[in-house]
Amino acid sequence: MTTKIYWLEAITPLHVGMGRGVGFIDLPIIREKVTGWPLVPGSAVKGVIRDHFDQESNEKSGEEKKAFDKLINAAFGKPEDDSGSANSGSLVFTDARIICLPIRSLYGTFAYVTSHLVLERMKRDLLDAGYENVPEVPEAIDTEALLTQGSKLAVDGQVFFEDLDFTARADNILVQQWAELLARAIFPGDAKWQSIFKERVTFVSDNSFNFLSENGTEVAAHIKIEDEKKIVANGALWYEEALSVETILAGIVWCDRVYGCNGDDQKKIAEKIFSTFCGDSLPDLQIGGKATVGKGRVRCRFTGA
Repeated sequence: MTTKIYWLEAITPLHVGMGRGVGFIDLPIIREKVTGWPLVPGSAVKGVIRDHFDQESNEKSGEEKKAFDKLINAAFGKPEDDSGSANSGSLVFTDARIICLPIRSLYGTFAYVTSHLVLERMKRDLLDAGYENVPEVPEAIDTEALLTQGSKLAVDGQVFFEDLDFTARADNILVQQWAELLARAIFPGDAKWQSIFKERVTFVSDNSFNFLSENGTEVAAHIKIEDEKKIVANGALWYEEALSVETILAGIVWCDRVYGCNGDDQKKIAEKIFSTFCGDSLPDLQIGGKATVGKGRVRCRFTGA
């Protein structure tokens, strides 16, 4: 296997910023230029995963540490040293794109919201990763929300998300198939959370998703207080945007050329890189800003066909 899907689940609010904004949000999150949808850059994901394994390497010693450092450099790249040698990393991470946006719901507390175009792009990635029998993607009209059987999001055939209301539909077999596929991938081996996900996932139109992705993120005001006067410091009020808890994103990771080896060695080392750095045992990671106040904690999982 040379390609996998990686999934990010936000456990705390997630701010991966793009610098100063031009609107009322001073510190916005990164968004795709074309769609305006949130993303997490692949470089950020690759960097924090490397940092985790660098820390793990520090706990080793002797030949074990030397061999592990060599594998890290093969996977993530080796900076130029005193001898002038350097190499690119063989692991390639695409940007993690939005899959499910958590939106406040009048019924069921919150919903995992996705759309036709979001999942069409997800389907393309799944096929690239070797998945087979990926179902067709259901499509909702602007006034309806497609739900699973037994959903907790509707009462009397109505669904309410933020400022939008929809007519509920729970008769689409494709919705159920996608709910099952996503639940198994995002929460592998966790039957309880798979059930929670399937009860709250919903498919809306692309137009509705655009509105929710623009207006459904967290925006928090931050204030700096002067120690002596105990008043707001001059100019020290700003607004910061973040992806909410339970946001789901996904991207592709594959193993490109491993520098310094060829033939069978190339294949063996690529398999070892995948099993070591893209396995099932990766712990929670911290991405983006505000780490010291608990922000940016994500659960990262890798799945393959």
